[in-house]
Amino acid sequence: MKKTLMVAALTGVCATAAHAQSSVTLYGLIDAGITYSNNQRVSATSGHSAWQATSGTVNGSRWGLRGAEDLGGGLKAIFTLENGFNIDNGNLGQKGRMFGRQAFVGLASDQYGAVTLGRQYDSVVDYLAPLSNTGTQYGGTIAAHPFDNDNLNNSVRFNNTVKYSSVNYAGFKFGGTYSFSNSTEFANNRAYSVGATYNYAGLNFAAAYLHANNNINNQQFNSATFSGAQAGDYTFGAARQSTFGGGVNYTFGPATAGFVYSQTQLGNAIGISPTQSGTANGINLHGNSVRFQNFEGNIRYALTPALSLAGAYTYTRANFGGGVNPNYNTVALQTDYALSKRTDVYLQGDWQHISSNSANIGPYLNGLTSASATQDQVAVTVGMRHRF
Repeated sequence: MKKTLMVAALTGVCATAAHAQSSVTLYGLIDAGITYSNNQRVSATSGHSAWQATSGTVNGSRWGLRGAEDLGGGLKAIFTLENGFNIDNGNLGQKGRMFGRQAFVGLASDQYGAVTLGRQYDSVVDYLAPLSNTGTQYGGTIAAHPFDNDNLNNSVRFNNTVKYSSVNYAGFKFGGTYSFSNSTEFANNRAYSVGATYNYAGLNFAAAYLHANNNINNQQFNSATFSGAQAGDYTFGAARQSTFGGGVNYTFGPATAGFVYSQTQLGNAIGISPTQSGTANGINLHGNSVRFQNFEGNIRYALTPALSLAGAYTYTRANFGGGVNPNYNTVALQTDYALSKRTDVYLQGDWQHISSNSANIGPYLNGLTSASATQDQVAVTVGMRHRF
């Protein structure tokens, strides 16, 4: 019996040594709150205020597994599996996918960078979004540019993606993605992107470009089971989407101020996803002249190590085609208090006003149940986040 126990113990020690250079981490974030909003549309001409229990008002609730195995010579095998969910009802996010936020595996080199394959973020999300208010913990989901038209809030992930991410070259990093259509129609429902960022002293510059193709005639990209690059979590029903932008942030002491510009041009556009517009039938778009331009200024300030203030203003100039040219003014304000390194509470207020020729299209704050029945919409959220 003693010999058996000794052999078992030695076997465990050997197994531990063999896997000493490997690691798997369970991580996650839960964002839950209560949101008040006014003017939520109940008909074409009327709206009511609403109180809602909300999940992911700032950061989408998620849990994931992240792992690495040291292969020697500065080379590692890496993987990430990340699930999105609604904390209020336990439902899966991203159209019911088990690992809808991210799912990839690849190789990472200390000298040459990383190549990964799977469902992944594009370069706009990787490089430009961190300079914006919506792409950070200081504004997040509800502070997205109208309909998240530039994907800075990561509404769309891409399937079948090969991604390259460089190492840090004295503050300069770059990368790109290619997302396969997985079809004999090679160019249909594919996507590609490139981006770069540069840090020098307190300055951070970034630029990125994303292009996506879809066959809107067969509408297959509506389905989460479709094999293409976009499947079920699209923002626009359009044959082509090109998004590009650039930004700069400057950090001085406890404050960071920034500016981000982005533009999305659509070809053969027919509509905005109902899940993005918050209305039963979505919003109609008309042809090849559809365009969104976003001009965002943002600032955040750490009053103490635990208490921070943040705000952003975005002017969005849009053209839906057919003579419909709405302009959006969006303001997001947040105060956040850290109870610990892992838990914080926040108060966030968001306001959006639509003007110009809006053709009865109301404002829409991302993540709410419906658009506004008037030219203005306000939402106030009290929430908490816990990280693990």
